[in-house]
Amino acid sequence: MDIAAHLSDTLKALRQARGWSLTQAADQTGVSKAMLGQIERQESSPTVATLWKIATGFNVPFSAFIGPSEASERPIYDAHQGMTAEPLFPFDEHLGFDLLIVTLAPGAMSESTAHELGAIEHVVVISGELQLRLQGEWQTLTAGEGQRFHADQTHAYRNQTAEPVRFHSLIHYARI
Repeated sequence: MDIAAHLSDTLKALRQARGWSLTQAADQTGVSKAMLGQIERQESSPTVATLWKIATGFNVPFSAFIGPSEASERPIYDAHQGMTAEPLFPFDEHLGFDLLIVTLAPGAMSESTAHELGAIEHVVVISGELQLRLQGEWQTLTAGEGQRFHADQTHAYRNQTAEPVRFHSLIHYARI
């Protein structure tokens, strides 16, 4: 199954399970009704930031939108904004976490809306130099360095170098 079909099927299934209209889903996620409809009709390829909003609004792990649960079939989702996210392990329901490998192209930046209340994120740089904005302040992390933070606040990632930056992002969800 291609990623557009997977996104469409996942979004439809989540809405149906909750009995939500597109309007209700838009209210819960902060993503427009038009965009949600386009995703369901496979007419739009949402950004990683949009997928985070949808996942948070539905209180599901981010990895639900970027691939099947089998770790051997890890499709990469490219947000067309210089960011890719790939699940390293499938979502672990018992432990409540996603472990992703994220790559930011040179010059790329990704703003992340607040995840659900209580979410904690651990970022560990694999290669390159990552700038991470927390509470309005930028900090620089290089290969082997990491940061743990409350992800229920807005935060951002950027790469201001000429080389891609790769990092692990482990998100622990408080109530999934």
